[in-house]
Amino acid sequence: MVLADTRTVILGSFAFVVFWVTATFPKFHALPIGRTAGALASAVLVVICQVDSPDQAYASVNLPILGLLFGTMVVSVYLQRADMFKYLAKALSYRCRGGKDLLCRLSFLVAFTSALFTNDTCCVLFTEFILAFCKERGLPPLPFLLALCTSSNIGSSATPIGNPQNLVIAIKSKISFGKFLVGVLPSMIIGITINTALLLVVYWKQLSIVVIKKVEVRGKDLSQAVEVTNVGNGQIVADLGNRRDYDPMKPNVDVSLQKCRSLGVNSSDKSDKVVQNADINEPSSILNPSGSQVIVIHEANDHVENKTFSEGCEQVINVTSESLEEQQGATATSFDSQISNPSHKSSPHLGFWLKEPKWKEWRSRFWKLSVYIVTLGMLAALLAGLDLSWCTITTAVTLIVLDFEDAGPHLSKVSYSLLVFFSAMFITVDGFNRTGLPETFWNAVEPHARINHFLGTVVLAAVVIMLSNIASNVPTVLLLGPMVAAASSAIPGASETRAWLILAWASTVAGNLTLVGSAANLIVCEQARLSTRMPYNLSFWKHLKFGFLSTLIITIAGLPVIRG
Repeated sequence: MVLADTRTVILGSFAFVVFWVTATFPKFHALPIGRTAGALASAVLVVICQVDSPDQAYASVNLPILGLLFGTMVVSVYLQRADMFKYLAKALSYRCRGGKDLLCRLSFLVAFTSALFTNDTCCVLFTEFILAFCKERGLPPLPFLLALCTSSNIGSSATPIGNPQNLVIAIKSKISFGKFLVGVLPSMIIGITINTALLLVVYWKQLSIVVIKKVEVRGKDLSQAVEVTNVGNGQIVADLGNRRDYDPMKPNVDVSLQKCRSLGVNSSDKSDKVVQNADINEPSSILNPSGSQVIVIHEANDHVENKTFSEGCEQVINVTSESLEEQQGATATSFDSQISNPSHKSSPHLGFWLKEPKWKEWRSRFWKLSVYIVTLGMLAALLAGLDLSWCTITTAVTLIVLDFEDAGPHLSKVSYSLLVFFSAMFITVDGFNRTGLPETFWNAVEPHARINHFLGTVVLAAVVIMLSNIASNVPTVLLLGPMVAAASSAIPGASETRAWLILAWASTVAGNLTLVGSAANLIVCEQARLSTRMPYNLSFWKHLKFGFLSTLIITIAGLPVIRG
């Protein structure tokens, strides 16, 4: 295709620029209307400027992709109602041994769930949990938020339903769910392993910080919950001795475990005891200094003070006042007698009458089980090669019927603005394609980006990464996908299927390069910034410092194992 006439090139390009600016900078001062309205405005420009006719614009909207996107969102809503993500969070924190352990668990769990329930959904549901966990355990949120962003993008590359660009590729290429999974899964596993290792290396020191909180405790004997020593001014330090039956994630006693040996300290002192009656303003009176960093947080004014502790400390535990009060009301132990807060005591007779009837409890369990079984049935149907869109829509309708109540409140949680955004984007990209600019660009690059040799594959991946961070990954797939596949089918030793899968891998991992490279990144950034529990600003530069290195290494490492 040659370039269109000058008028079409200028107007089609202008409409695409409007789309790109509003999608990348939704609060752009010259046009602060947001992503969805910006996409809709660009689509209208394509039609009123006669780059596309109204019929051509309607025909460019891909209904199978919209149906697949709608179905996966509805299924995710009902899985959330069935507490699936709450159970995943419990699995994530069960017997967690500290920051490094949590980071590894988070990376692999998020990668797995993103492949099945889309990366955007996982980012929405895990961001607040991570911030709460970091606040309670005194951990730095930056490495965990980066792990959530990058792992969700890498993990979502493995399946057609993992992210929007994969939905586009699966529908346009007609690659089956099973073939897609087999083709990209090895790269995903390699990528998530390398990404986790990089996070551990880059943030090792931050993850090695032990945090002790100063809290107000009215009781004296807390040994029935956890053996602790009060060393003055409300400072609580743990003395677990030989006990190994503790669970650091139990809600009744909120504890945060950090072992000095995990900080790289080779302890010569085998004692688990902490010196009693020590002055907390002199850490050396508790432990001999050796370089392990400990932060003492004063809850009253959030003042943070760095101290230097060392070997001999086996475990340090946070016991917050809130968790102790929960313990008072939750259990009938000697807490009621040791901690003077009678308002939390409850009558066993009152608890009997307030207890939920057994039949309601069993009905709730049966419904949750039904949701999980139906979802597994959907995955089995997708693996069997049935139509992607109608499988997910049928699953969504089945879950609505099983719920047996008005579905309006639950369907209102579906992001209809995202469906409008996609519809408008299809029209805008189709108008930009009619200018002839994308094909002209591809004709110049294609001789150097042939996938029958490794260097050409790397060049293709580099082009996709660059365009994905300039024009976003979904428009990049829409613009380049058909041309890349057609060119690959004509090359001896190349495969059209492999070309589509390379495009899926590169465009998805490209989202890790910059903060605006993926919608999942922006979701984590906005949720963290607006969090009421622990607000945190994940800036563009903080993300870029890690994302640039990670994207380059992981993309190149995953390319050789992609099979068509």
